[in-house]
Amino acid sequence: VEGVVQDPDLFYMGGVDGGVWRSTDYGNRWVNITDHTLPGSSESIGAIAVAPSNPKILYVGTGESDIRSDVITGDGVFRSSDAGKTWQRAGLEDTHTVSAIVVDPSNPDVVYVAAMGHVFKPNTERGVFKSTDGGRTWHKVLYVNAHTGAIDLVMDPRNPEVLYAAMWQAYRTPWKLDDGGAGSGLYKSTDGGTHWREISRNPGFPRGQLGRIGVTVAASDPNVLYSIVQAKHGGVFRSDDAGAHWRRVNRSW
Repeated sequence: VEGVVQDPDLFYMGGVDGGVWRSTDYGNRWVNITDHTLPGSSESIGAIAVAPSNPKILYVGTGESDIRSDVITGDGVFRSSDAGKTWQRAGLEDTHTVSAIVVDPSNPDVVYVAAMGHVFKPNTERGVFKSTDGGRTWHKVLYVNAHTGAIDLVMDPRNPEVLYAAMWQAYRTPWKLDDGGAGSGLYKSTDGGTHWREISRNPGFPRGQLGRIGVTVAASDPNVLYSIVQAKHGGVFRSDDAGAHWRRVNRSW
């Protein structure tokens, strides 16, 4: 399972090679809603998002974001305007691996995608992408290099202009994973993705080479962030000032 998202009455789940499933009874029964209807060649689901302002609008990103040796690649992003009855292509076919999707809470046409790109070779279709027209066109708003992709992306629940993106330098071969490097880091935007600054160099964040990073924002207080960090002195880190300072709260990861 790559992700589960919840509407007040519905749950959606994506499988690494099983398409999108929906439950209307709190997970007791599930029905596949993409078999023979998703207009692409991949059933590997990397991310799902429901538009907060219109729960009938769904975005699905294809490509398995857990980049194992037998990773199943995707062929872009798809959108449904009728709760999954029908689907349309929404671009980014060459990203191959979508790890997260975030939709603006007031405008379902404003959507952000985090992509890892071609994990078996360098490519430029990596990073964070933004669309303001429901996926018809996209602009790459955060890019580090051809070896580094975006593995996580979250939005401040009270301010949609504030975004946090985790970048991961990772290269896959059939026999091993080259994991971590100078491209890995945690970034923040306060203007809807137009500009970004790295906050993984701020006090308290682990030093040295970074690997995979996860990040989330507390719904009760958007100044509180949690980040799980792969590093020599990694673990779970907390910030109480929106990423300006960090402290490790668990080192057992």
